Amino acid sequence: MKKLLTILACLSIVVAVSAQEKKLLNGFDGGMMIHTGYLAGHLDAIGYDVKGMPIGIGGVIRMHLGEHFRVGGEGYFSTLNQRGNGSYMKYGWGGLLADGYAVLGKFQPYIGLTVGGGAMTTLLMMDNPSSAWAPIDGTYYHKQGFMAVDPFIGCDFIVSKPMHLTLKVDYLCALSQSKLLPHGPRVYFGFLFYH
Repeated sequence: MKKLLTILACLSIVVAVSAQEKKLLNGFDGGMMIHTGYLAGHLDAIGYDVKGMPIGIGGVIRMHLGEHFRVGGEGYFSTLNQRGNGSYMKYGWGGLLADGYAVLGKFQPYIGLTVGGGAMTTLLMMDNPSSAWAPIDGTYYHKQGFMAVDPFIGCDFIVSKPMHLTLKVDYLCALSQSKLLPHGPRVYFGFLFYH
């Protein structure tokens, strides 16, 4: 995975440098987004059905190449609470992205793809603790890395030239050990600053 990310980073730098030399670099944007959604899946190893609404935050930064194309990177952190007893699945993921966009009045729709990876940590307690510091039987802990592709579609609302509101939907698809990664759409909302 590290080799793939290194290759993609080098390609992005080459594209950015060549774009600047040809006067194609047309500014950049970046900002933060919060997200939620609905995820579901089945953990075969312990026979547990995962489902719920994740909560998370992250950000993006992109260079504009020409009038309708951007390249950059993004990264997010997300928590999916389970069972109401402190159990959770936590994700950290990110990667390099490319997207295309158009400007239609005050709206700027876009569609793109992120390639990268991340890690997921799972802590599931099948029994509730009886008191503080009590040992809990039936507790499962698992940590794994994954490579992923993340298609997305969204739309900015142009508040002003330097500031946009954005709404985005994605679907994170793990390419490795996908049976342990719950799937579903996430919805993002945030502020982007353009230069």
